[in-house]
Amino acid sequence: MRRLTTTLSLREISRELHVSRNTVKTHTRAIYRKLRVSNWHDAVQRARELAILARRPKADTLTPRAS
Repeated sequence: MRRLTTTLSLREISRELHVSRNTVKTHTRAIYRKLRVSNWHDAVQRARELAILARRPKADTLTPRAS
């Protein structure tokens, strides 16, 4: 979930976690489903509302790039 708040693409996240891009996509979809959202922005906002993520983003977090 934290990696969704970074500038990393799905491909970069998969490399960092040593998993396939499809694995990242599958887990991302599961997160969206559980949070009842349809995009990363809403997922991050909802996670902050639920205190899953810190309310304030770190200074180095930006909008994620499309993969």
